[in-house]
Amino acid sequence: MITLNEVSKSFKGNKAIDNLSLNIVEGEILGLLGANGAGKSTTINMLLGFITPDSGQIRISDIDVISNSETARKLVGYIPENVNLYPHLSGIENLDYFCRIANLKYTKSELKEFLNTCGLETKAHKQKVSSYSKGMRQKVGIAIAFAKKAKVLLLDEPASGLDPLASNELSMLLKSLASSGTTILMASHDIFRVREVCHRIGILKNGILVKELNSKDVSANELEALYLKYMQN
Repeated sequence: MITLNEVSKSFKGNKAIDNLSLNIVEGEILGLLGANGAGKSTTINMLLGFITPDSGQIRISDIDVISNSETARKLVGYIPENVNLYPHLSGIENLDYFCRIANLKYTKSELKEFLNTCGLETKAHKQKVSSYSKGMRQKVGIAIAFAKKAKVLLLDEPASGLDPLASNELSMLLKSLASSGTTILMASHDIFRVREVCHRIGILKNGILVKELNSKDVSANELEALYLKYMQN
């Protein structure tokens, strides 16, 4: 579903991504761990077609992202660290607005169902987003991707700043979406959340994939020790 093959990208002579290869199958969650500046956001921006790699191939559902980014982007939902919504509109009004600009028209009942599926309490649907917590805004962002019927979700530091309850709710939601066939790439530096949510984990350092492993093969403490070993060497 998501394939990067020997992808490299430099900025002003500095290599941000160095010969990166990844393959994420349908219904799988891959966590990309790395410190700030490791290349996580650059990888996501290349998948979105916002940045063109210097070399290599990128495909989403067999669509070449480099030559056909607009078509590939239609399959993708992007959830940044801070979801930008219109604060003077309610959750359901934001969802309706973003669906309409994507030429998707849903009934109010369908919009409510999307929000409920993505964990936003019914009583919050008609509240202004200005009153929402960060976790609530993220749920609306995921509902927008869900309504778009995105086959792929790209998340950049999704749990940053969330309290433990909201972070756990996000984890459960992502697992549920994956079990329904959504393919998810989650970039983060949150070792324990990545271990909790993801099927596989890649450790990125200075644009290089230094380690890839199955999350079931390591405990959270073992993953932390492994991560620190790579970061310190």
